[in-house]
Amino acid sequence: MSAPPPVDNTRSMLHFIDGSVAYAGHYLHEGVHETHTHSFVEIAVVVGGSGTHHSLSGRRRLEVGDAILLRPGVWHGYEECRGLDLYNCCFSTELLQRELAWMRGDPMLGYLLWTGPYSDRRRGILTTRLTGDALAESLTHLDALDRLRALPVALHRGDIIGRLALFLSHLARSVFDVGAAPGRTHPAVTRAMHLLEERPAYAWSLTALADALHLTPGHLVRVFKTATGLPPMAYLNRHRVEIAADRLLHTDTPIGRIGELVGWPDPNYFARRFRAHYGMSASAYRARFTHRVAKLRTFTGIDA
Repeated sequence: MSAPPPVDNTRSMLHFIDGSVAYAGHYLHEGVHETHTHSFVEIAVVVGGSGTHHSLSGRRRLEVGDAILLRPGVWHGYEECRGLDLYNCCFSTELLQRELAWMRGDPMLGYLLWTGPYSDRRRGILTTRLTGDALAESLTHLDALDRLRALPVALHRGDIIGRLALFLSHLARSVFDVGAAPGRTHPAVTRAMHLLEERPAYAWSLTALADALHLTPGHLVRVFKTATGLPPMAYLNRHRVEIAADRLLHTDTPIGRIGELVGWPDPNYFARRFRAHYGMSASAYRARFTHRVAKLRTFTGIDA
């Protein structure tokens, strides 16, 4: 088995502790692995044993080759584990926003990392199955990432990002049937995503966003939904709720103020949005998962 991962578990919150941007590790679970959340993107690949994955989406029995991608802030756990052998791959939101940002414009990778986990009411979780050569190749890249953990990040950042990109490409292809990959993403879609992520607290409307892109609202909705499975304002809501979860976990900012900072000044509306996404109130989420030790990079430059 691998060395301990470069993460800490404070109460029920996992976070990077050594400046890592990505890592992969091979771990064995028995019995119950308690419900927790995390401040990074996590992908778990089942390579042996059995168990049940528990999340807001329900309980899912796991088989070899199953892969589960979870966006930051999503809570989950494992039950009924009997030699559940997982390869975990985790990477920071900093990496997602910087070196991996180009993937938003790639139809398959953009779906895998940004929109797929939220389309069809998935609430930040995307599952797929790796089989045959795809599973073998993916494990090759995960093994390489695992070995890179022993080397200084400052000298091997490119190696880490390269191996991670290769693994993500295999995973993205597994999401689509042969010949069913989406077409080229309209340039306006990636521009819209960038605008919404850059200014989440702005009082966006569909008309304002369409005007900024020099499109009609109807055309923007059509191209955005074709590429992502979501209308633009639904995408913005998913982004806002992730920022809110990040602030709940990493700051003592009052909950009402967090709602204002992400663009929802009405506390009742913020409460409904948060509960609809995470299945619990913002106060319950903070009480259950918060930690006040690590100060990680947040989703935006918004100040409290």
